[in-house]
Amino acid sequence: ERHIGTSAKETEEMLSIIGVPSVDALIEKTIPQHIKINHEITVGQAMSEYEYLSFIRAKATENKIYNNFIGMGYYGTLTPTVILRNIFENPGWYTQYTPYQAEISQGRLEALLNYQTMVSELTGMPIANASLLDEATAAAESMHLLHEVRSKVKNAPTANKIFIDQNTFPQTIDVVKGRALPLNIEVVVGDYTNFTPTQEYFSAIVQYPAADGAV
Repeated sequence: ERHIGTSAKETEEMLSIIGVPSVDALIEKTIPQHIKINHEITVGQAMSEYEYLSFIRAKATENKIYNNFIGMGYYGTLTPTVILRNIFENPGWYTQYTPYQAEISQGRLEALLNYQTMVSELTGMPIANASLLDEATAAAESMHLLHEVRSKVKNAPTANKIFIDQNTFPQTIDVVKGRALPLNIEVVVGDYTNFTPTQEYFSAIVQYPAADGAV
């Protein structure tokens, strides 16, 4: 009763409204019979930490590693050891705050700042953006930017379309469509080789290399 949650009285009221006598009865009615386990689970004897690590390592050797052909922007990469050890495996980057906080961790914010600083130094530009996490988000924000900076000629109500080549990653197309909806931008997907730009379009997105690897 000390934590925030439903009280026994509130639980009874909810069960009464849906017409079941108890929480167990609700679970019985909700979970399909074919996925239930109707016998006791044999857990086995308890193990020490050393025994468990030996056991789990032996189990891990039974894994079979296959080539992954998912593609579509998801590829294996080579991570330099210095980055792997000092960032990904360094708990100092991800334990400053508990995971449920909005900023995730101060470590991530510091990493973004370091990245922005490096990009500014390499390009000689006064500012650098480091808030785009993937190509889909970058495409959506690029669309928004181009929509906002349309020329006076293009700034007519009719210039409200963006063209996306159909050979773009599907997740990129989906994110662009989702971002375009509240902005009242019409997204047209098609073959860029047959696309003829008109005054209705303020921008176009063509992926290179394309989703099927075309260059």
